Amino acid sequence: MQAISVTTSDVDEARTVLGDHFYSNTVDVLSPGAWKAGFDIAHSGLVTFGDLHFGIDVRMSFGELGAYHVDVPLSGELEWRQGGGAPLIATTASAAVFQPVGDTVLERWSGDCRLLAVKIDRVALEEELSRMIDGPVRSPVRLVRELDISGGLGAAWARLARMLAVDAAEQHGLVRHPLLGRQLRESLIGGLLLAASHNYRDALENRRPGMAAPRAVRRAAEAMRAEPGRSFTVADLARIASVSPRSLQDGFQRFLNTSPMAYLREIRLSLVHEELRRSGPRDSTVTEIAYRCGFVHLGRFAALYRRRYGVSPSETLRS
Repeated sequence: MQAISVTTSDVDEARTVLGDHFYSNTVDVLSPGAWKAGFDIAHSGLVTFGDLHFGIDVRMSFGELGAYHVDVPLSGELEWRQGGGAPLIATTASAAVFQPVGDTVLERWSGDCRLLAVKIDRVALEEELSRMIDGPVRSPVRLVRELDISGGLGAAWARLARMLAVDAAEQHGLVRHPLLGRQLRESLIGGLLLAASHNYRDALENRRPGMAAPRAVRRAAEAMRAEPGRSFTVADLARIASVSPRSLQDGFQRFLNTSPMAYLREIRLSLVHEELRRSGPRDSTVTEIAYRCGFVHLGRFAALYRRRYGVSPSETLRS
């Protein structure tokens, strides 16, 4: 995990910082005058926090984010849209909720708008939802576009996000702890799933008690998330989980509707996608990133990547 603090009045530097830690973007300054942007950004596992402001009205555009994302205005307003949806206004009473898919535009980020940005890995959110509903997540999670943070669960979630963002920036914060940090991140993701409406709401509210994924499945999943580049076999994972390979495979199929190796492949694909988006052709190559994330057969990897994201790995790297 890392934390950075940047102050700049250079548009290109602002674009680079936000591109490195969030998403590739374009920035258009909408009003004249001197300005100075401030970005305090911290990473905690598969969650990224940013306390961000520009100090002048700007317009930003992105492609598809590839992750779930929530912008919580701490002051001012943010006009935004995603995909074919109509423009919406995020305020200190209503946060903006973005999906992994759909071109994203911040039509006007007002100069007085300081916001807390929370980026959540798509696979991490789906895994947490699967655990909470005691069953597989078979279709994309469609979160509501606006989250009421004026009271109730929405306000509680926003307070938790602010607390964890501050803690993540501290060298000795609790979020840095290898065990407690994971629990805090799961609480943040689970809290969002409880606070926001989505297409799995009924399953979440009617879940059966006592049917959470067994410890063996959780142990194997945690091992894969901790070392996604490691050459795991089902036998390796079974030893880590202290069960037989057959029991582990049955557990993954029953509780996550997938196999251990398919689960690992999805984690790796997500990591490759994120690294390709953050890198440029001068920084790294598709081959280097793929090998680093555990893919050995590049042809098979490229086919899986195109099937998942609709473009080749090299196209993502160039974008």
